Amino acid sequence: MTSLSFFGGVNEIGGNKILLEDKDTKIFLDFGKGFTGLGNYFEQFLAPRASNGILDFITMGLVPDIPGIYRDDLMFRAGREIKEPEVDAVLISHAHADHVDYASFLHRDIPLYMGQTTQNMIKAIQERSSGAIDREILQFKLAGAKRGDPKIQRTVNTFRTGEKFNIGSLEIEPIHVDHSIPGAYGFIIHTSEGPLVYTGDLRRHGSKPQMTEEFIEKAKAVKPIALIAEGTRIKDKSTNESEQIVYSQSDKLTANSNNLVFADFNFKDVDRVQTFYNIAKKNGRKLVIKIKDAYFLKHLSSDPNLNLPNWDDEHIAIYKAKYRTGTYSDSDYVGEDRTFATAPNALTAAEIAEHPDKYICAIGFFSFNALIDMKPQAGAIYIHSASEAYNEEQVLSTKRLKNWLDRFQMEHHQIHCSGHAKGEDLMDMVKEIDSKVLFPVHTEYPTEYVRVTNKINIVELNKKYEI
Repeated sequence: MTSLSFFGGVNEIGGNKILLEDKDTKIFLDFGKGFTGLGNYFEQFLAPRASNGILDFITMGLVPDIPGIYRDDLMFRAGREIKEPEVDAVLISHAHADHVDYASFLHRDIPLYMGQTTQNMIKAIQERSSGAIDREILQFKLAGAKRGDPKIQRTVNTFRTGEKFNIGSLEIEPIHVDHSIPGAYGFIIHTSEGPLVYTGDLRRHGSKPQMTEEFIEKAKAVKPIALIAEGTRIKDKSTNESEQIVYSQSDKLTANSNNLVFADFNFKDVDRVQTFYNIAKKNGRKLVIKIKDAYFLKHLSSDPNLNLPNWDDEHIAIYKAKYRTGTYSDSDYVGEDRTFATAPNALTAAEIAEHPDKYICAIGFFSFNALIDMKPQAGAIYIHSASEAYNEEQVLSTKRLKNWLDRFQMEHHQIHCSGHAKGEDLMDMVKEIDSKVLFPVHTEYPTEYVRVTNKINIVELNKKYEI
């Protein structure tokens, strides 16, 4: 018997946690953080308690209550019985939090399978992040059950596209797809009942559409019994968007300005990093990045497939922010942060202000207090190259952004290319693959797919479906 149970990604964007059972084999497809569910109960100053282990997460329905799948130390703190794991593995499609973060909680003996680039990305995220309970996967080492017990190395198996491997009764083929983070994969999984396809997150309009097309072609060829498909933008109107449009429009703004240019984007989006790096280089500017983002370049520049500069590249500068003393003292920085902050290419706000036409600042909205020190002239360019606000918290953040821009008389330009497939591309993909049954996930509007197929299962949370 083969079955699917959905413990996340149901009527929400992200949070995928899909349990596939085949004969005696059990694997999860992703184990991500569900921001919608988390936001229903918690916020910045009301968070799940690390001291309570996994209990807060289980009680509030943020993770499934399945015996034997969580870490010994989290079960011990929760006052729960410690058991051996009942899941054989977790497949990680990519390194976005809504697909990987809650794998932090899983038992040390449950191996993780991920792309090599995903592992490198996770290492970079760990080095730049605080030690939150839901980011401990990123160390690949887990605490023992009790204080003082030695840390235990987690088993991580990496792959490249097309490298098939077996887990129990399942044969798994990972195939790269184009997304707004490198190393994203979809999977063709051969079960005892037939092939199952999981899209992960993908797009057909990005800088590497050939990868997604290869995945779709291979998915079509196996004639799957089931397709688990994302549907993030299923209701969005058709748009004309591409990374090339982001480049050309942003390059034009930069070329026509002698003022400071700000580019606000997610640094995990390697295509976007390359876009603004190339714009800076072409226009005789340097791309200014945060210290935290230097960790990404440190880890990912070594991957020949990504073509990223390292943090000490001649066209990269590192923004040296004011910290404890407000004097830029070396003592304000610890660990590798000090390496970046004291590097020859590190710049203070005052140094950037001396030559505003020489920089594109990619330090983000949450570093906007630097504007007070940079003193940009009226007409400075702000390019927002990320998704527009779609929830209440983001709307409030957008209002604050506008207040800052108005205060410093900066021009606001929205120039973006989404990491998720357009609605019509999703519809076409589902029609092309033509599986025996469709399971829509990672969407608030799963019923939209009835426009192209009647072979659809609108999934319910925590429910098992035989296939």
